[in-house]
Amino acid sequence: MSSVDVSVLDLATVRTGWSTSDALAATVEFARAADELGARRFWIAEHHNMPSVAATTPPVLIAAVAARTERIRVGSGGVMLPNHSPYVVAEQFAALEALYPGRIDLGIGRAPGADQVTAWALRRSQEGLGHEDFVEHLQLLQAWLSPRGVRVGMGMTLTATPAASGYPEVWLLGSSDYSARLAGKLGIRYAYAGHFGQFDPAAVFALYRDSFSPSEGLEAPHAMLCTSALVGATEEEAAYLAGPSTISWINIRRDTREALPSPEESARRIDAMGGVDFSGTKVVGTADQVRSRLEEMVADCEVQELMVLTTAYDVQTRIDTLAALV
Repeated sequence: MSSVDVSVLDLATVRTGWSTSDALAATVEFARAADELGARRFWIAEHHNMPSVAATTPPVLIAAVAARTERIRVGSGGVMLPNHSPYVVAEQFAALEALYPGRIDLGIGRAPGADQVTAWALRRSQEGLGHEDFVEHLQLLQAWLSPRGVRVGMGMTLTATPAASGYPEVWLLGSSDYSARLAGKLGIRYAYAGHFGQFDPAAVFALYRDSFSPSEGLEAPHAMLCTSALVGATEEEAAYLAGPSTISWINIRRDTREALPSPEESARRIDAMGGVDFSGTKVVGTADQVRSRLEEMVADCEVQELMVLTTAYDVQTRIDTLAALV
């Protein structure tokens, strides 16, 4: 696409018959292809206890991907802050930035990325993270990543790493007007999860721009739209290849847990349902059709970057979709 940089969001999808090792190897293969194709960023999500998703620990996977690529920025899409000690997150990403200077992004989210039982196992608490706590933790994390660190009394200062030569790019991820306002107020980069957000993305980004207050790290608003997309040689092929993604969304809504089914099995289930329309949450079609629609979305939202999630049974479909868009 000519108007903006294109990036990748990946979930390390586990398809039927695959092991976690297979899924992670496919993610590395995809990342290497994205690097060669010229994509701007490769972000890895955080989800827990899902049979179809192996992306559970972004810092570990970021290190693996960054080690096997040359140029592309690698980051979290995102680290779900309620699940973690903010200081540990700061240390992890400071170390990643030291290992791969100028290539690390820290995308931060507020959702748990898990069901209630799994969230309890992660936090060892029934308590969620309130709005005020999240803001405090986010600001502390940013301060720990800064050269100044945070003074905690008795002449002691906490920093994420002893002698940083650079700092990861910090993004706030969200799917609501709350996250847009917060990102604007704090003066940080903002990524909207359009692939499952229930709000009008153009309105959300307008709210981010209107709320924006310049910060030490960012003088002007900088925003990215994330959406789901898949490209096929024909409309029919694209719809067929997108079948597993449709079943995946149905499974999430029904709380059904299984690995990603094949296109053949997905088509059989969709036919048995009398057809399913998820056109509002993903862009599916030929290369020209998908590019045209994404260009419209970028123009409507007035964003600087676009990130694409392609949920597909074969890694080659993910690669082919990206190749059609960069």
